[in-house]
Amino acid sequence: MQPLADRIRPTSPEDVVGQKHLLGEGKLLSSILKSGKIPNMIFYGPSGTGKTTVASIAAERAGKKLYKLNATHASVSDIKAIIADLDGFSGLGGVLLYLDEIQNFNKKQQQSLLEFIEDGRITLIASTTENPYFYVYNAILSRSTVFEFRPVSPSDIEVALRRAADILREEGLPLCLPDETCTYLAEASGGDVRKAIGALEVSATTAPMGKDKKITVSVETARDALGGKGFRFDRDGDSHYDVLSAFQKSIRGSDPDAAIHYLARLVAGGDLLSICRRLMVISAEDIGLAYPQAVSITKSCVDAALQLGFPEARIPLAEAVILLATAPKSNSAISAIDDALSDIEKGRYGEVPAHLRDAHYSGAESLGRGLTYQYPHAFPNHYVKQQYLPDTLVGTAYYTPGENKFEAAIKTYMEALKGEKNG
Repeated sequence: MQPLADRIRPTSPEDVVGQKHLLGEGKLLSSILKSGKIPNMIFYGPSGTGKTTVASIAAERAGKKLYKLNATHASVSDIKAIIADLDGFSGLGGVLLYLDEIQNFNKKQQQSLLEFIEDGRITLIASTTENPYFYVYNAILSRSTVFEFRPVSPSDIEVALRRAADILREEGLPLCLPDETCTYLAEASGGDVRKAIGALEVSATTAPMGKDKKITVSVETARDALGGKGFRFDRDGDSHYDVLSAFQKSIRGSDPDAAIHYLARLVAGGDLLSICRRLMVISAEDIGLAYPQAVSITKSCVDAALQLGFPEARIPLAEAVILLATAPKSNSAISAIDDALSDIEKGRYGEVPAHLRDAHYSGAESLGRGLTYQYPHAFPNHYVKQQYLPDTLVGTAYYTPGENKFEAAIKTYMEALKGEKNG
């Protein structure tokens, strides 16, 4: 028997749960499906969000012969077999190829489809859980419309679970699905409809029949069937870098609650090294000279976390995150070094002034090295005005003090120092 998730698979866009940003009234994908004129498309998003379902609906409405391949185990020979069929009677109107997990096809395999996509003999609908802009050959990408599928909300998953329960009852199973169990499955499945329905099916077939001659699925049974929370985490996947990005941006934006939330997601994924590295970057890039001690404190927290390991590592990591999120912010250091690097990349650097060059060798004096250099410590306030930048960059300012207490003091000091000697 087919899995329950396949038995209740919708056959019209209106019955697909979630993805209203794609399938709602007037949305592009909804209009495409209604027209039956199916272009090359790439469906991108997590598992269990409706990509295969919508592709099946599109294939049915296209009126073309349908081929299905899974790139995980398909080969070039499978593609050649489809291409050979294009010259037959069944391929006269063109074919629609549904290629699941396209990210597992290498460049050569993807290129083998290109000629037939270009002339319209093959209409491609590809699905992927990875960012297509990283994994799909650019020539195919440029000929396709990309649609991003999002994790399905718990309320929408509950709708699908109720439908699934009705199907089981129609098939003769005296099923009782309490509200609390339905809600648990919907919330714990991580936005994956297929996972939630699969867990319901397992629960319904393993739960004991009660004295009332009904099979009541308890939260405990559902939890066992689900095998824990459906939290998605792939250290090499696109979503991982999205979380890291949100983590840093939340700290930069001085939102400790959001920062702790994203830390928790990274901790749940067990990615200690990425957390530690990102915290050290943040302490220098986003807090910087507004609170210079942040680097040292963060380093201490990171060292403690690395020595402790999980689960205890979460404590010093949380300390560092809250410190950084609530600290004053300055990006003056990264702005200064990036501006200087930009000048170097453009060829704007020039010769080191002669008075600054190394003069600790025989013959340096005859080359004019260091002759006019003035030793700042020999002057009042350990400062003397002299040229340090190359001639081509005289007057260039890379460092601009940030608007915070520490750098305001730097600015005041530098202005007083240079004003006194220039006056």
